[in-house]
Parts: sequence; C-alpha cells; structure tokens
Amino acid sequence: MKCRVCDEKDFELIVDLKEQPCGLHFITKEQVGKEPFYPLRVIYCKRCQTAQLDYTLKKEVMYSDHTYLSGITKSLREHFDNVAKDVDDRFLKNQKRKNVLDIGSNDGTQLKSYKELGFDVLGVDASYTAAKIANENNIETLNAFFNLKCANEINKKFDVINASGVFFHLEELHSVTDGIKKCLKDDGVFVVQFMYMKNIVQNIAFDQIYHEHLLYYTLKTIEKLLNRHGLSLFDAYFSSIHGGSIIGFVSHTGKKQKTERLLKLIKKEEDSKCNEFETYLKFAKNIEILKRKNLEFLEKRREEGKTIYAMGAPVKGNTLLNYFEISKDTISYLVEKNPLRKNMFSPGRHIPIIMEDEIKNPPDVYYVLAWNFKKEILKNNQHLLEKGVEFYFPINPKE
Repeated sequence: MKCRVCDEKDFELIVDLKEQPCGLHFITKEQVGKEPFYPLRVIYCKRCQTAQLDYTLKKEVMYSDHTYLSGITKSLREHFDNVAKDVDDRFLKNQKRKNVLDIGSNDGTQLKSYKELGFDVLGVDASYTAAKIANENNIETLNAFFNLKCANEINKKFDVINASGVFFHLEELHSVTDGIKKCLKDDGVFVVQFMYMKNIVQNIAFDQIYHEHLLYYTLKTIEKLLNRHGLSLFDAYFSSIHGGSIIGFVSHTGKKQKTERLLKLIKKEEDSKCNEFETYLKFAKNIEILKRKNLEFLEKRREEGKTIYAMGAPVKGNTLLNYFEISKDTISYLVEKNPLRKNMFSPGRHIPIIMEDEIKNPPDVYYVLAWNFKKEILKNNQHLLEKGVEFYFPINPKE
C-alpha cells in the first residue's frame, strides 16, 4: 500500500491487534458467530510519520447503517455547543447571513448548535438512520459520502465547514480534502476535530484503534495532509473530549496567520517526541502491560464472586473486549442508553446489550468501556457509588 497522506511505501509495524470484527457492527442473535474478521494493525510511515491502518475495510460496509448517535451523551452535546459559539464569536458574530456544512454530521447534533446561533445548516452523512433522524429534526442532511464529486453536486460555498471525529475515517482522504477546499469560502474556516494521537499514546488508549479509524493524527501529520491541498492550520486547542482531542482551525493557505496558541502546541508536541518511531514502540509494550493489569482485575473480581457489567457499548469497547479476549462468562452485559443497540450483541465476544433503564439490580462492578466520559458517568451514578458499586476504568486519560 501507499501512505494515505504522502504516498510513500516505506512502513514499520507499530501495533498488531490481531484479526477483529468491525466494531461498528453490533449484531443480532441470528448473526452471532457469523460476523467476519479483518486485520487490525497500525503502521508508521517513515517519510511523513503518520500512524495509520494497513487494511481498509470498505466505507460502504462500515457506514451505510451504523448505530452511533452523537446526541446521546450530554458531554458531547455541550462540547458541540461550545465549539459553535466559539466559531461564531470569533469569526462571524456580526455577519447577518452565515452558513455551515458539517461532514459526517450524524444525527445533526453539531449542526443544531449552529442553527440556534442563526446559521443556515447542511449536513452530509453516510448512515441512512442517522441522516433520517437529523432530517426529522429539521436539520437538512444529505445521505451520502462526502467527496469532491459530492462537493461539486452541492455547488455552494460555506463560511464554516466542520468535520467532527470523521477526518481520520476517510477512505477517500484526498478527494474529501479537495471537496472541503472547493466548498470553503475564500475567508472561510474549516473546523477539524480529531482524537489526538499524542494523547492516545500517552493514555495507552489503544481501544481508539479500530477499522473506522484509518489514520491517527498529530498536529505535524495533519498539517502535512492539509498543505498538500492548499489548506493550513492557523489555530488549535486541546480538548479533553473523547479522552483528548484537537480542535483545529484551518484556512486556505496564506489567508490567516498562525496564532501563538497553535505555535505553543506545536512546540509542546515536538518536545514530547510523539512523532518518533521509538515512542510508538513503547506504546505497543504498554498495551501489553495494560492488558495484564485489566485481566488480573477482572479475574480477581470473578474469584470473589462479584457480578460484572460493562458501562457503555462504544465501538472502541469492541477493540478492547476482543483484544483482551473478554467473554460473557466474565462480563454479563453491556449497559447502554442508545436505543439503536437494544437487544444487540457485541461483535466477536457476543456479550448481550441491555438498556440502562431495564436494570433492576445493579452489578457489584461496572467495567467502564465509555471511559472517555468518566466525569459524566461518575456524576450520574452517585447513588450507585454510595451503595458500594465499584466503577473500574480500564483506561484513565491524562490531560
């Protein structure tokens, strides 16, 4: 294969998480044991230093009808509100007519924040279910894959283009980036939100590696991609959302000067040596240490006769469950709020999913797969903590 960013063909293997099912695809009882498995390996481009998967699961297989909904989590809704307000205040506050395009807009949660600020909104999402929900909530959404062809069909310029948690998913990476450049007004702002590989490595958050995530960016590597298409970062800040993300602000190259805030982040990244191959080798070793620690904890609680449920059924949880080889003999249920996952099973490990409001008696232990919403989960479950229910976080993010 060629590097997804720079077309180089010289790679080193970083992490091999073995063959895994598509984490996006929770399965029905009839599908249990019939799900296909695919390689899940991260490689390192020796030329541009981008970490990426070496196997591409086709976008039509992954996204056409997945069950993720961005509006389920309060923390994420509040984050989207804050991003929209920040963009409006900084760039468009006194502009009467303003518009925004959201790529991978899901159920329209981010666009709702912009619409409430007076923006004309348009979303593009590949999931039929998510697009349908958005349109039913009066958030205009195209059910399509965004790329240059789609951009030509939209044939419109936007003050703001947003891509929240999707820019590392892109099979058609260069076509999508060309489409963004085409749709962005001359003085427009592209807001790119992505999980920060520096923090994934620091937190040993290997579960954020799955087939949906084809690329794992740092500031240095995403800038290499953007520059190839006549775009440049001019500002960015770190957010704790999703266990550590970058909210980047991008313009046409030469249109805006880099902020002091961005320059400080770039310096901090350079000092951390997070783009160096040796750092990734340490990451791989730390994953194995983390695996041993988690399995020892679970085995100890089992020996004590404790009942264990998992809190949340996120896609990343499937990476962890499959790589740790945790079965329903250890974790009885995955507990969810998302109604689209009701009565489904986790791919690979076949743990049944139940809704949070269906639980009559809580378990002794909650093994929290949705660890990136730690504060919200602990706040919402004070009553269980007071009853002595243990909440164990397999990954503890550092800021």
